This record gives sequence, structure tokens and C-alpha cells, in this order.
Amino acid sequence: MALITGLAAGTMGLLTILAVPQYATSVTFFVTTPSQGLSDAYQGGLFSAQRVTSYATLLEGDRLAQAIAADASLGLSPRQVQERITARVVPDTVLLEATVTDSSKARSKALAEALAADFRTLVQVLETPPGQSTATVKVDVVAGPTPDDAPVSPKPVRNLGLATLLGLLLGAGAAVLREKLDSTVKSAEELRDATDAPTLAVVPFDAKAADAPLLTEAASCSRSESLRHLRTNLQFADVDGPVRTLVVTSAVPGEGKSTTAVNTAITFAQADKRVLLIDADLRRPKVAEYLDLEGAVGLSNVLAGQVGIEDVVQHWGRHQLFVLPSGSVPPNPSELLGSRAMAHLLARQREHYDLIVIDTPPLVPVTDAAVLTAMADGAVMVARSGKTSTAQIRTGLARLRAVDARVLGCVLNMQATKASDGYYAYYGQQHDGKHRTRQRDAADLVRAA
Repeated sequence: MALITGLAAGTMGLLTILAVPQYATSVTFFVTTPSQGLSDAYQGGLFSAQRVTSYATLLEGDRLAQAIAADASLGLSPRQVQERITARVVPDTVLLEATVTDSSKARSKALAEALAADFRTLVQVLETPPGQSTATVKVDVVAGPTPDDAPVSPKPVRNLGLATLLGLLLGAGAAVLREKLDSTVKSAEELRDATDAPTLAVVPFDAKAADAPLLTEAASCSRSESLRHLRTNLQFADVDGPVRTLVVTSAVPGEGKSTTAVNTAITFAQADKRVLLIDADLRRPKVAEYLDLEGAVGLSNVLAGQVGIEDVVQHWGRHQLFVLPSGSVPPNPSELLGSRAMAHLLARQREHYDLIVIDTPPLVPVTDAAVLTAMADGAVMVARSGKTSTAQIRTGLARLRAVDARVLGCVLNMQATKASDGYYAYYGQQHDGKHRTRQRDAADLVRAA
């Protein structure tokens, strides 16, 4: 709304500045007929009222314009003169008002004076019967020619006011239309309605995440707290059948699934779990890049029988987090990930790790994630707030359910959040309160010493 209103007001303001000022001069005529008695006066009044309408057309016609243009000092053609004249009949009267508008105030007045003289002459010629010397209608100038001191156009205040009002109306309409046509998910409620699956976490947008995507133990912000909240929900997803092999995927690229997979693995490792993070996105791997590890040899090489898994698994950080990079990009990722070798690899690693987190490609473009989810205990789908559409999410879920995959829930990523909103405000206040308490405790210890 602000953008469209600003554009409308700015455009009108520019047009107003560029517009050539126009000056108007008005002249008013009184139309009568000679009468000798009351009856003649009444009939004459009716005759004059009928004639006034015709005279309005005559004032704007070619014949009068040609007569006025004959004055060479005006420097106008009959067509140009005609364009400058407007006529109006004053309702329920025999008054006729003519207005001459021109970019020159002096020429506007000169045109009006010529119009007053030539119009009276023209009416006299037209209304004089053949063989007589007196016209049946008399036209007198009762007001004017009177030029306006100020230009009649442009009118900046009126123009800007109308442009602002029009901009607001168009902006409101565009905003409503955009909202109606926008099918992206923007809240946890919309995501839950689109998927019929629980929302495990809502991760707020963090401008610093592009430079520092990884979660650290020292991190204490709403984003890190949301990822820890995701860890808690995954632990309670099924108490009787805890998740040991977890697939993290998304419907389309650019949703933040890889950073979610990496940070999920980090949070579980921080909780004293032995975690294996597998980069199964053999098309556009990101895990090794995020963790600053060597990714040239990894999962694809293990599945091809070129190396043993113990030779390429890398330890990261000071917790029990182990990473299996993607390795060489193969020509057939789907067949490789759906092979028996992959199933055997996951089965063997379950014996050595508390949790296996698998980062996979998006669901809509390729089938890799669906193939892997069929081998795992469950899957988490990541959706980006304001970007992922409900149709894309439903298509991705349909592919998972087509292989009887277990969908644990969804994560709404990069949601725009105000600092004062709900949970995040509570977390910020709680964190600030703990920080102030630690400061007071430190000050008391210093004083005691």
C-alpha cells in the first residue's frame, strides 16, 4: 500500500510540476426578446430559454471560432480557438456562460473580449429575419470578461489529494489480491493445516545465520532455542519406538534443510548422544562445506565399495558428532541411495550410534529423499516461511506417504518474528534476567573478596 500510494503521489506530483499553467477568463451573456406586454414577455422568456441551449452549441462551434481567428494578433487557428472555448447554460435561466482557457493570461482575456463582441454580432446576423433590420433576440454581456488571477490548472493540493486517495485504494486492493493469491505458509497454524502433521519447531529468521549457520553451545538466541526445542520434540515423538534414523528433507531447494539437519545433529551431540550425520544429498552436498570438512570422499564411495566407512567418517567438535560426507557426485544418485548397500550401511551404523541424521535432496525435484525415508525411522520436512507453497508441501508429503514413510512432523524455517512476539520475548526476558543475575552474583563475590 505504501509503495503504490507513493508511486501514485510521486507520479502526480511530477505531472503537476511539468504541467503548463492554464488561465481562464469568463464572460456571461443575457438572452432576451423584445416584448410589449405581459403575454409577450412570457412567450419571449420561453423563446429565450429555448434559444440559450442552441447558443451554447454556437459558442463552441466552427463559425464563431473562424470569426475570432480572423484577428491575426491572436496567432491561433480556428481549431485552436475552438479548443479553448467552453460554454455552459445556467440552469433555469436565460444566462449563458462562456469560458476561455489558455496558457497565456493576456491571450485568454483577449480571446474572451473577441468572443463577446463576435458572438453578439453572430447572433444578431442569425436572428434577423430577411427583409428586417432588427433581430428577434438580443444578447447582452452582463459579466466579464473577467480573468482569474490564479491558474485554473494544475491544482497541486487537489491533484496530490486525489492521487493519494487513488493510491490507497489501489494499494489496498493489491494487498488484498496478493494475500488471496499468496499460497505460501507463513505460520505454524497454516503449516499444520496444509500437512495434517505436527509442527515440531518454528525457527525465526536470523540475519546472522548466513555468516554463522552452525549452532554452538554458547549460542543463546531465539534461533538456537528453537532448534533445541526441535530436539526435545523429536525425543518425545514416540516414546515406545524412539527415532534412531532421521531423514531431514524439504519440498523444494532453498528451504534451509541442510542447516536444519546439521544443527539437529549438533544439538543431539550436545545432549551427550553419539550422532552420525550423513550427507545423502549427492546432487548438491552442503554438509562438508558448513562443517569445514573434507568432502571429496564419502558416502558415494562407500556405497560403490571403493572405501570402508570407518576410513571416511570424520569427527567434528568436542562432542560425539561424526560426519559422513557425500563424497564424489555419482551419475545415478537415486539408484545408489536405494541400493541394498545403503540399507545395510544404515542397519550396521544403528548399532554404533544413538542417532543417525540424514540430509537428503528436496522431494519435489527428485525421489532420493523418498527412497531413503522408506529405510529410516521417520522424516522431518522443512518449509520456509513465506516461500514454500502449500501445493509444494502437499506434493512432497504425498511422495513420502507413497512409500509408507513415517512423517514425524514439520519445521517452519526463517519465520519473520518481532522481538516482542510471544515465546521469543519470553525467552529474551528469561535470558536477560539470568545474565543480570550472574552479573549481580559476580559483583557480590568481588565485594566479599
